[in-house]
Amino acid sequence: MHPPRSSSRAALAVLLFLLPTLALAADRGAWAPGVAYTVGDIASYGGKGYDCRQSHTSLVGWEPPNVLALWLERTGTPPSDTQAPTAPSGLTSPSKTHDSVSLTWSASTDNVGVTGYEVFVNNGAAASVTSTSASATVTGLAPNTAYTFTVKARDAAGNRSAASAALSTTTPPRPASDTQAPTAPGSLRSTGVTASSVSLAFNASSDNVGVTGYEIFVNGGTSAAATSTTTSATVTGLAANTAYTFTAKARDAAGNRSSASNSVAVTTGNTAPSGSKVLVGYWHNFDNGSTNIRLRDVSSKFNVIQVAFAEPVAGAPSGTMGFTPYNATVADFKADIATLKAQGRKVLISLGGANGTIHLDNAAARQAFVTSMQGLINTYGFDGLDLDLEGASLALNGGDTDFRNPTTPRIQHLIAGTRQLLNDNGAGFLLTMAPETAYVQGGYAAYGGPWGAYLPVIHALRDRLTYLHVQHYNTGTVTGLDGRAYAQSTPDFHVAMAEMLLQGFPVGGNASAVFPALRPEQVVIGLPSSPQAAGGGYTTPANVQKALDYLMKGQSFGGTYVLRQSGGYPGFKGLMTWSINWDKFTNFEFSNSHRAYLDTYQ
Repeated sequence: MHPPRSSSRAALAVLLFLLPTLALAADRGAWAPGVAYTVGDIASYGGKGYDCRQSHTSLVGWEPPNVLALWLERTGTPPSDTQAPTAPSGLTSPSKTHDSVSLTWSASTDNVGVTGYEVFVNNGAAASVTSTSASATVTGLAPNTAYTFTVKARDAAGNRSAASAALSTTTPPRPASDTQAPTAPGSLRSTGVTASSVSLAFNASSDNVGVTGYEIFVNGGTSAAATSTTTSATVTGLAANTAYTFTAKARDAAGNRSSASNSVAVTTGNTAPSGSKVLVGYWHNFDNGSTNIRLRDVSSKFNVIQVAFAEPVAGAPSGTMGFTPYNATVADFKADIATLKAQGRKVLISLGGANGTIHLDNAAARQAFVTSMQGLINTYGFDGLDLDLEGASLALNGGDTDFRNPTTPRIQHLIAGTRQLLNDNGAGFLLTMAPETAYVQGGYAAYGGPWGAYLPVIHALRDRLTYLHVQHYNTGTVTGLDGRAYAQSTPDFHVAMAEMLLQGFPVGGNASAVFPALRPEQVVIGLPSSPQAAGGGYTTPANVQKALDYLMKGQSFGGTYVLRQSGGYPGFKGLMTWSINWDKFTNFEFSNSHRAYLDTYQ
């Protein structure tokens, strides 16, 4: 599940969708496997209450906190919590300036969960700083002055811990007036080139007080194209196969700027070849606490950009979809898309997400869907369509037992509407899908309700399917082809889930109803770009690449799962991530590490 927009994961649109049902909710007591739950049922698990989002029969390994597709943690009447967190410990100051003090401490614990910290100065009655991590910087202090700091932890119920042990420290005197500029950076050089970016390095400058950062200038411009606090920087958003000249300058805290470094001329590369491994990224059109990034400034390491999300228009006929650029005009957004396309990249519009429940229950809704989506495609020039249907958007009706011949109207109309858009926009129009594991691999153990509900859609459109990137996150354990259950975040999980698509599998355990294998070049693994990007499933780059070495080369990492095709699948296509925004939040760990890795397979 792509997490809701709120950084607290409270999906307002989902809650509004459920409100009419919650009034009739039945309290089913403690969650248990093998129980038929109905939308609106309440079950308890681990001391918390959960609302059923999707009618289903529960399975072992799909407990409520593991499966956001099926359960939503209750926010209206949570269990009473009167226990305060433990007091933070180990308060210390790793650095300070004349007007600020940086603090760190050891994290507190709580019976439910710590939601943040408050920093108090000189025993003040009100917090001067709040933080969601075990660190903070208090600013606006006076030079050469003694201060005492304490920290308290708080939880979601408003319980506040006892104060930490006090830390006393004195800010240094204000530095004398500084009019001396740093020395110029030396030996500016290029360390990497892509079709739209240039990475640079240089030797450090010196200053009578201290260098605080560096600025990179392009083609003699007066505005910095990139800034850095280290002796390296990357300039992005450049045109492919184009010559640029770069210089660097250092600056200090007083605003003095050095003279320019030596200049270096660099030509950007051509766009990636069409046969390369792909890195697909979701750029979200809202602020969920990660970071804002203009569409045109998306890292050049991504081949395919999914713009998330087009959603149903409130008050309009069922099936009517809308999209409004966040923090940009329509003209600006169209220009950004054109810039990315000029670089040889593909920009798709993604439908649905965690908040956008899409129901095409009849022909009128299907036609409204097709008409409104074609309007968005025409307006912005999207290269394709991504189906990211979650929660209650897809479910199999009772008696719908054959994925090859679905009888559920909602699924029939989705297939027909998507097929019409593909036909109307020609052979070059891309189709991708981002289902959750319950809706695909979950159909191996059971077929009905949400389990396997994406399979008829994938199967009916497989002739036009460009990439299927199942979300390998926010999921319970899933059974692989070897009959073993595998948990998210592990190389075994990624290999086992991918090979189910590469080999095919019997649906609902029925040997006469085998979901046929997809072509290797249609299969992509979906991953969170950082621990903050999803509720679970983040996998370190090293473990992801262990899985890929096994999948693509047959090079085993010694795990439990054994490939049926021992030599691997050299044509396997690549990786998808939620999200580009969270990738930037963590300084591009995902895209930098995996782009370099995937490029070794070109």
